[in-house]
Amino acid sequence: MRSNSMVRPARMAALALAAVLLSACGMFGGSKPDGVVTQAANIPAGFDVTLIADKDNQFDFDGAPLTSMDLESAFRYRQEEHLPLSTVLLKRGEKQKVKKEHLATLVRIAGKMGFKAYVDESGVISELQASGKAAE
Repeated sequence: MRSNSMVRPARMAALALAAVLLSACGMFGGSKPDGVVTQAANIPAGFDVTLIADKDNQFDFDGAPLTSMDLESAFRYRQEEHLPLSTVLLKRGEKQKVKKEHLATLVRIAGKMGFKAYVDESGVISELQASGKAAE
């Protein structure tokens, strides 16, 4: 009878620990701006431009680190030269994760220049779309 009374508190403590761990995972999971990343329905077979997230909120474009202003200029050049720029994919760098600043910058440029932007996070490709806060 005594062992039965010890099992019940141990089970409750294990359940409480599991609940705390699950809530901590959600709290520290790295949130994205609301409404920016959506599951892509029609993923293109290929992308016109592939960017890699770089440190200090920069982008690696064809081996060159670019700031947001430099990236916008590079895209403007592609449009002026009539080079393809209808789909852009952003991938994680070797040492840098895709941050919400990367996403916000790419969404802003895509909205301004009229191309579709996608992000590859852990092998899942999602389309970036402007929402109320992200579009501003």
